[in-house]
Amino acid sequence: MDVLSDVISVMRTGRPRSARVEWRAPWGQRFPAAPGSAGFQVVLRGSGWLLPPDGPPIALSTGDVLFFPHGHGYAIADSPSTPVADPRCDPYTDEAGLFATATNEGPGAATVLLCGGYRLDPSRAHPLLRELPELIHLPAGPGLHAEVRAAVELLGAEMHRPGLGADTIVSSLLDMLLLYILRTWFVAEHGNCEVTGWSAALADPAVSAALDAMHRDPARPWTVAELGARAGLSRAAFARRFGALVGQPPLAYLTWWRLSSAGRLLRESDAPLSEIAAQVGYASEFAFANAFKREYGLAPGRYRRTACRPPAEAALAP
Repeated sequence: MDVLSDVISVMRTGRPRSARVEWRAPWGQRFPAAPGSAGFQVVLRGSGWLLPPDGPPIALSTGDVLFFPHGHGYAIADSPSTPVADPRCDPYTDEAGLFATATNEGPGAATVLLCGGYRLDPSRAHPLLRELPELIHLPAGPGLHAEVRAAVELLGAEMHRPGLGADTIVSSLLDMLLLYILRTWFVAEHGNCEVTGWSAALADPAVSAALDAMHRDPARPWTVAELGARAGLSRAAFARRFGALVGQPPLAYLTWWRLSSAGRLLRESDAPLSEIAAQVGYASEFAFANAFKREYGLAPGRYRRTACRPPAEAALAP
């Protein structure tokens, strides 16, 4: 897998949630902060205004996509002057499901929104996601964001009239939309002359080649010299460039990534610990368990038991 796909697959917990909501003016809806989540809004039909907690209102039209990587609160309304109501659509809860719907009885023009949410593991926040701004706004327009627009059209159609296999299709399309949003943003950032951090790391051919190698084969016993060779640099030059852009030495990042991947495998599979250890680059279950406990504060077995239970039960897990 490539770096961006890996980051999303490891960070997300559970399945994405979504709802198709039709509002008739006048309407105003508040979406409270949801720490440990990421959410998006897509204007399928009509228009509205984003009302951020800070800053001026932002006009929205059909096809606009909003992404909130850090779960910050906001409101959307038909007009900046319309009072906003408490939430009726919460895509972050298990009750929301994939096909939740809502509507109101206003007399005015209709606006249809697709809202979605992802639960993330805040304890394993990848620096790539931490660097994203509070809001990514992809406005609609001829020739703009063709892949995002295609995913939105497919999602809107499937949410409006779910057919056979819709559960899997919608879940996959939500993942596709998220990746297209992030890809579009990173491509735009790469054109910024002052790009820094992970945007710069992904744009740098040497560092991105090393990251790709680590993500595609985390079990390999990589050395800095070997990664430097993949990057086309000497060991010392590669280590300096990687540390400057990624924020930590190459092997420190590799260890962090291996253990983040192990956490996902423990949550999502019943593979034995010895198998997981081998998949993420540990020669023995004992070495893996020690490294995992240092990173997570829990032994792998206990982490698996708590991660697979509801929060109230997890707190009481032995």
